[in-house]
Amino acid sequence: MRVKITETVLRDANQSLIATRMSFNDFEAILEKIDQAGYHSIECWGGATFDSCLRYLNEDPWERLRKIKAKIKHTKLQMLLRGQNLIAYKHYPDDVVRKFVDHAIHNGIDIMRIFDALNDFRNIEVAVDQTLKSGGHAQGAICYTISPIHNLANYVKLAKQLEEMGVDSICIKDMSGIMGPQEAYDMISAMKDTVSKPIVLHTHSTTGLGPITYFKAVEAGCDVIDCAISAFSGGTSQPATESLHYALKQAGYETGLKEDVLKEINDFFKPVKEQFIASGVLDHYVLGSDTDALVYQVPGGMLSNLISQLKQNNSLHRLPEVLQEIPLVRKDLGYPPLVTPMSQIVGAQATTNVLLGQRYQSVSNEVRSYFKGEYGKAPGEVNAELVKTVLGDEKAITSRFADTLAPGFAKAKEEIGSAAKNDEDVLSYIIFPPIAEKFFREREEMAAVKVNYTIKKL
Repeated sequence: MRVKITETVLRDANQSLIATRMSFNDFEAILEKIDQAGYHSIECWGGATFDSCLRYLNEDPWERLRKIKAKIKHTKLQMLLRGQNLIAYKHYPDDVVRKFVDHAIHNGIDIMRIFDALNDFRNIEVAVDQTLKSGGHAQGAICYTISPIHNLANYVKLAKQLEEMGVDSICIKDMSGIMGPQEAYDMISAMKDTVSKPIVLHTHSTTGLGPITYFKAVEAGCDVIDCAISAFSGGTSQPATESLHYALKQAGYETGLKEDVLKEINDFFKPVKEQFIASGVLDHYVLGSDTDALVYQVPGGMLSNLISQLKQNNSLHRLPEVLQEIPLVRKDLGYPPLVTPMSQIVGAQATTNVLLGQRYQSVSNEVRSYFKGEYGKAPGEVNAELVKTVLGDEKAITSRFADTLAPGFAKAKEEIGSAAKNDEDVLSYIIFPPIAEKFFREREEMAAVKVNYTIKKL
């Protein structure tokens, strides 16, 4: 019996524990060893990595991907794509989505894990279609959550919809680590009886359930699980790669992983972790298990960002209040799964409610857009009174929001002009305009300094 393992240390583990602050230089020296370990895939791009590269790390995310691909030549590279949102927080026109997906695949991505925060699959159709046309592996993802309106039959129905869409595999994405072992067993068993595509399970260690949930998922026939090398595992990250390999091996499963190489990889990342602890980027709060997450359902990346935001406002002591407010805001919004961008939208509104001392005294533009239907169809009934307060007499749209958007790539290319050196730069500008422009300016300044330095040496 065989179960495959995807390694997340370069993306989700990094994002969940240290808010995606790991630079390419932090892990460049170990990439070739990672390639030798026997992983099914390496998750290394997408999610918040793109934003963090431009905003904090002074790296071109496209160049980062190309450099990873140059070192990892045998193992598939994987990314997380937010459907019509790409790697940001709003919907983009179809031409931009197609261009982004095509360039991501041609720059090195093999597996494109595509989800919509509301499980509104109208919002992933274009990305799935383009992934297949560009020669990539399209993995459709179902965002898992617990609420009065989410149940087993609903999730199996979603899996069938993905199969009919033509995806190559199906991922159950448990971003908060709230899926219990019996739920995993029942869901994967039911999906295996209904669809023929490989099933992947993604969870976190946030509540402490992760390793047990994975084991039961494998017993039910799960084909792939996501793990993190042990130095960057646990807490709000994924369960440890080595521990799952060891347990599965004892139970008679083959993972294809090489234990001696895993040790080299982990030994490399131990001092990297210590550096982030010493700098204060890695907060002890995200390293433990928190069973309260079964109630507030906050995913790892969201929790580390919440902590960062509250620290900036000198209000970290109010985190428990924010965590209590999150489920209330989520109910008002019709129980959306707490995954980007909904996790940020719900989390930011809950934080505002707490810090201002009055609920919805200030409503974010994102909540307004959500009520207008710009993110898709709410999973459940929204708070009608709150919608009336926010929108007044304005009517929400019920069609696919991207159908209302004009093509955007050519216009953006003209706007940014010579500051963009290629189409990848244009895409960076479209998704993060001010941040990308700042990055381009600094890149030009750095290039000019290098030229002057070379001339002086000559």
